[in-house]
Amino acid sequence: MTTTVEKKKILTPEIDAFIEKWREKPGNLIMVLHRVQEEFGYIPREAAFEVSSALDIPVAKIYGVITFYHFFKLTKPGKTQIAVCMGTACYLKGGQDLVDECERSLGVGLNTVTEDGEFSVEAVRCIGCCGLAPVVTVNGEVFGSVTTKQMSKIIDQFKGK
Repeated sequence: MTTTVEKKKILTPEIDAFIEKWREKPGNLIMVLHRVQEEFGYIPREAAFEVSSALDIPVAKIYGVITFYHFFKLTKPGKTQIAVCMGTACYLKGGQDLVDECERSLGVGLNTVTEDGEFSVEAVRCIGCCGLAPVVTVNGEVFGSVTTKQMSKIIDQFKGK
């Protein structure tokens, strides 16, 4: 006797409606993936398969897009997302030192999440605030002219929130 296990659908009715709206438009895959990531904070594996089915696009193509564009994430980020700019100005003014301070303070490297799921750290290309280099964003909030000492204080400010 064989049994089939039904997988629980994870895409919301709102995302389904969004997919339907974009189904025939050029660039639909990128727009749909943006919407999925907006909902979950990353692109869950199950969601990629559901998008594949909904748009009749091979899963391999979807993963090709997800892995090509650095904006898309395949793993769930921390509750507090730290992004250290590594664009030219920020890199030259100490961006790597800020990454190192995050590693020291949180015990995790780039593109990882702390064990408790509270923090994730990533290096990003230009944030667009070169005059404030080096720049860090925390959950979208911009911090400019950051020193390693300030980086430690910024992290402490978000602990326990």
